[in-house]
Amino acid sequence: MVRLQIENRDITDQRVLDAMRNVPRHIFVPPGSRATAYADFPVPIGHGQTISQPYMVAFMTQALCLSGMEKVLEIGTGSGYQTAVLSVLTATVYTVERIPALAAVAERAIGSLGLTNVFFRTGDGGPGWPEEAPFDRILVTAAAPSVPTALQGQLADNGVLVVPVGDWRRSQVIVTVTRTGGSFTSRESIGCRFVPLIGEGGFTS
Repeated sequence: MVRLQIENRDITDQRVLDAMRNVPRHIFVPPGSRATAYADFPVPIGHGQTISQPYMVAFMTQALCLSGMEKVLEIGTGSGYQTAVLSVLTATVYTVERIPALAAVAERAIGSLGLTNVFFRTGDGGPGWPEEAPFDRILVTAAAPSVPTALQGQLADNGVLVVPVGDWRRSQVIVTVTRTGGSFTSRESIGCRFVPLIGEGGFTS
């Protein structure tokens, strides 16, 4: 997967490549889908959600520019694969999932890997996790109509927010927001297709 789908494209961060070699993706998909766990496309995980394409996981993780010491907020735990990749790359991960059944699956899978630096919350991810803010990095794994204001406000100085933005029924674009003091700069990169962010800062359910 890493050699054919990721390393041969524009992913050059060796730490990201190593993390994706070492995190077993198949334990984060339903048993009936494990034959396609490492394929170059998203895989359904139930409840209308998917585990993102491996390349997209790598691209968004690389966009965070992780050094290993950051406090990260993830919105949209899903089955926990992206969470696990973040976990091995940084100091702490706070992750929010609105669907209780998926949150439970993710917590079990991450626990089975012995990862102990992940903190879970079930509920609307749009408000972020204000009592734990600020965060050095924030990753959103669902499409928002615009950069969520509440999440942007929880960035630490020199923090980075990565979020898919656009109409969830069509394609979107990955937006990277960087905070410098009280100023925010944003940059668009590649096109993508994510399920919608539901709740505050997202789309109505």
